[in-house]
Amino acid sequence: MEANKSMPAYQIWWLAARPKTLPAAAAPVIAATALAFHDGFLQPLVALACLLTALLLQIAANLANDLFDFQRGTDTNERLGPLRVTQAGLLSASQIKTGMAVCFLLAAFLGIYVSILSSWHILLIGIAAIIAALAYSGGPIPYGYYGLGELGVFLFFGLAAVCGTYFGQTKTITTASILISISMGCLSTAILVVNNLRDIATDRLAGKKTLSVIFGESFTRYEYFNLLVVAFIIPIILCVKGLTTPYVLVSFLSIPMALRTGRKVYQSHGRALNQVLAETGQLELIFALFIGLGFILDKVI
Repeated sequence: MEANKSMPAYQIWWLAARPKTLPAAAAPVIAATALAFHDGFLQPLVALACLLTALLLQIAANLANDLFDFQRGTDTNERLGPLRVTQAGLLSASQIKTGMAVCFLLAAFLGIYVSILSSWHILLIGIAAIIAALAYSGGPIPYGYYGLGELGVFLFFGLAAVCGTYFGQTKTITTASILISISMGCLSTAILVVNNLRDIATDRLAGKKTLSVIFGESFTRYEYFNLLVVAFIIPIILCVKGLTTPYVLVSFLSIPMALRTGRKVYQSHGRALNQVLAETGQLELIFALFIGLGFILDKVI
């Protein structure tokens, strides 16, 4: 979308929130909540609070990246990705900072609510998530600029999101929740991999040393493929270890979509990867819904 300064304010903020990235925030919470239901510990209010917190943190992280990437000169007119509102002049740095603060504060209040209902450990996860969101592209040593973006996404959109949501409802962590966090972490990381593949040329010029910049396109496409493979191996492991019944293999219904996105990653270049990025986010959400359905079926049948 081209910059249009006559655009309504709500539409500008919607662009800034980058809605196509939000499935990556919702999917881990959905999968973890379905597992909590399967294990007999579903707490709907806690699950809803976790979902809203995850969405708010994702939006805040998107705003932070919008601002900090612009300030570091990473976002330029040559950018191939979706419109960034700071670079386009649609929102000022002050407005973006205010939006970030509002999102972080709302997420913090929800985190406090969840911690009251479960454990103070939830607050530690929330604080770490806020720091990670800011430090990805902000601060003196932004880890997203030094090849650590994939690790950060895997930890916070996988391990922290799934295990945090599950722990908030059950007050424990299980082998199954850790395994599910691996699947969701891999799929979330795959979204970032597509982003980094698309931006290799501009990131290299800006001095942003992602793994894609360091190791190149072939490595990045192979990385994407392996992340998807690991994500789909996890349901098999759950069955083999006796942690659930084969109902969880209903998640394999999302394999055709994974094959399509995988093929597009190998065939697409430049702006065409924007669609692949969106489809990878959709894949993660659909995978989460299907594996969640598997847990529910295992419980009720």
